[in-house]
Amino acid sequence: MPDIRTPWRAVAAAFALNGILLGTWASRIPAVVERHGLGEAGLGAVLLSMGIGALVSFPLAGRLSDGVGAVRVTRWIAVGYLTTLVLVALAPGPVWLAAALFFFGGTHGAMDVCMNSWATEVEKTSRRSVMSSFHAMWSFGAGIGAGLGFAAVHFSLPVAVHFTGVAGLAAVLFGPFMAFRWTSHTRPRNATDAVFVLPRGPLLLVGMIALASGLGEGAMADWSAIFLTDVTGAGEASAALGYAVFSVTMVAMRLTVDRLVTRFGPVRMARASGLIAASGLILAIVPETLAAALVGFAFMGIGYAALIPLAFSRAASDPHVPPGQGIAAVATLGYGALLMGPPLIGLVAEASSLRLAFAGLAAVAVMVSALAPILSRVPQGAARIA
Repeated sequence: MPDIRTPWRAVAAAFALNGILLGTWASRIPAVVERHGLGEAGLGAVLLSMGIGALVSFPLAGRLSDGVGAVRVTRWIAVGYLTTLVLVALAPGPVWLAAALFFFGGTHGAMDVCMNSWATEVEKTSRRSVMSSFHAMWSFGAGIGAGLGFAAVHFSLPVAVHFTGVAGLAAVLFGPFMAFRWTSHTRPRNATDAVFVLPRGPLLLVGMIALASGLGEGAMADWSAIFLTDVTGAGEASAALGYAVFSVTMVAMRLTVDRLVTRFGPVRMARASGLIAASGLILAIVPETLAAALVGFAFMGIGYAALIPLAFSRAASDPHVPPGQGIAAVATLGYGALLMGPPLIGLVAEASSLRLAFAGLAAVAVMVSALAPILSRVPQGAARIA
């Protein structure tokens, strides 16, 4: 089996860098809101600009990744991503902030597509599942970024100093890993004529799995604390534990998913993941107690951990679409659900109840188990665009 330790470290550095920069931004949103005098509507508008930037970037990054090479494009975009973090901090007003966040979201999303395409090449070279370990590194990076944000607030660092310092430190720490000359495992691949490849046929079903995961992760990020306060009657401090429990179990699971996929295969892994996530949602909904809800959130972290890595691995091996564009198409559905899912949950909760909205997520998680066979590995001899 080929030695992939150095390639793994290079890709892991890209994932960690991506997570650190996003975690850094998220940790200082309150400070940015205060600086620009944004209300809820204003914050929603600038966050929407960031989301639109990411969605626009996905197809362009997929085509570049296939046409130029995933490694090269990941490195280019990483430089842009570091730069846009500084621009966000230096934005003089709300309009400039929205513009900076559009490009910040765009570079974040583009790097996400390209580094996942790079990751699938390492996975193919190693002939075993390693994708989830990369996503675990992203989660670690996001946690580090949030931790650095906490320290910056504690020491009263201005956002501009904080963001500039993180960008410089990240470039110094991760740049040497990403600059490693590794060309034997990555090469340009012919892209289709279309800039945006709509997921269709089997790839559409793969995208639905990514969509289900995006809905679940978005719900946990934006609604877990509110769920605990409204449904279980938890206090504010206890409610903050919800997303922490979900995140910790997701990271821990992602560190073990690759071995499980290698042993049991992606289909059985996805089928079990969907059922575990659905069980967690039901456990959170039915007893209406804090303890049961926290255990349910832990089950959700375990269940959702494998789905995006499995979907990206399958998209990259699709026989009819080049890897970068396949990942971009699936990422659009997953990220779109992450972006639009929380507002949809809010509408359902307003019309009925938050418990019913979470019950809908359980039904979607069960759908993942039904769609699991689509994740079976494509035969090596299958014809594909290359």
